[in-house]
Amino acid sequence: MKKKIRIGIACDHAGFELKEYLKAVSRGIITDYGTYSDISVDYADYVHPACEALGKNVVDVLILICGSANGVAMTANKHQKVRAALCWNRESASLARAHNDANVLCIPTRFVDHNLAYEIVNIFMETAFEGGRHFTRVEKIPVKN
Repeated sequence: MKKKIRIGIACDHAGFELKEYLKAVSRGIITDYGTYSDISVDYADYVHPACEALGKNVVDVLILICGSANGVAMTANKHQKVRAALCWNRESASLARAHNDANVLCIPTRFVDHNLAYEIVNIFMETAFEGGRHFTRVEKIPVKN
């Protein structure tokens, strides 16, 4: 039996509508880390708690959404156990998982419609890490103190 993936989701005000849509069409349980309206907020206030949950293995993967997805990606990648990828099409989502073992999907709501975002999420969730030559590259990502 296949293990259920525990998904977390967070956004800023620009991503609120898309976040709500993705939750509504989801086939699984998603933990929502906010924001909970389209009133202007700072994305970091929601990204950091979501990434902390990922680091503590409360969730297996995160979906982060903001206007360009750059802000959420930059914020998420400050966390040691995070490999956040900004994905705007099917191929970028597939490669983020297959080559980079990304565990955080960052979606730019201003550049993808709801249907494409849904496809991107599904591809990201269904694509396995290839390992092999990519494994040593991924192992070099974290800063070693």
